[in-house]
Amino acid sequence: MKKRSETLLFIAWAASLAATLGSLFFSEILNYTPCELCWYQRILMYPLVVIYGASLIRRNTEAAAAGLALSGIGTCVSIYHYMIQKVPAFQSAGDSCGVVPCNAEYINWLGFMTIPFLAGTAFIIIFVSHVLTIRVQRRNR
Repeated sequence: MKKRSETLLFIAWAASLAATLGSLFFSEILNYTPCELCWYQRILMYPLVVIYGASLIRRNTEAAAAGLALSGIGTCVSIYHYMIQKVPAFQSAGDSCGVVPCNAEYINWLGFMTIPFLAGTAFIIIFVSHVLTIRVQRRNR
């Protein structure tokens, strides 16, 4: 595996690890109860730590193929969740999301950074890193 591919996979792994630790910090340390859409984002994020970690250890980009699909779907879920929080036309969809409504904002840093925004940023970093890894691999063939 080329150094550039290894660096890009490391970026994807680091972003997934940071997002996983961040979500655990919010729920276990700050005692924020995750809403239903937060759980879906966790389901899509947590395996990425293992997928990209194993890919780095094995030095095999093929092992990370599932990460592209998970991060792509995760990006869509995060965007939808963020829209429920920030777009008035979507906010009513978040009221019936379970024990904790999906339109609730535990954090709102600088007026726009919420938990789904942070998760979406991580998913986008992972997705773009993976796409760039594929491009590097194709150029080297």
